[in-house]
Amino acid sequence: MTTSSIKIIIPREIHKVWETITAVEAYHTWRSDVSKTEVISEKQFIAYTQSSYATTYTITAMEPYQRLELELENSHIRGHWTGLFTPKGAETEINITAGVSAKQLATRPVGQSVFEQTYLRKEEERFLGDLRKVFDF
Repeated sequence: MTTSSIKIIIPREIHKVWETITAVEAYHTWRSDVSKTEVISEKQFIAYTQSSYATTYTITAMEPYQRLELELENSHIRGHWTGLFTPKGAETEINITAGVSAKQLATRPVGQSVFEQTYLRKEEERFLGDLRKVFDF
């Protein structure tokens, strides 16, 4: 499994940031990689890309305004995402740690590692870019 950690400061109060990130039914309004979501249960949802590619997310831990953890899986990868939220006055700090394992490249460790690193980097950049747009910073 390849992991990556990033930190971002969002110039909004924690309640607004938390509500945006946890409102999965509204992902299509601000996440450029999501065309729609399907809520399966209180703990599980599916996010679809613009080309209808599905990723299933399962919430494994949720402490409101503090911590959100998700397991994710699609036909190419499985992984884990952890977001730690810290209020900083009128701003919010989010520490994100994500890890993914490629499914189809498991027999080629070097290819697997490159795929996982590329996937994580692309997803982090897109997610952070979308957060910047939604919060205008």
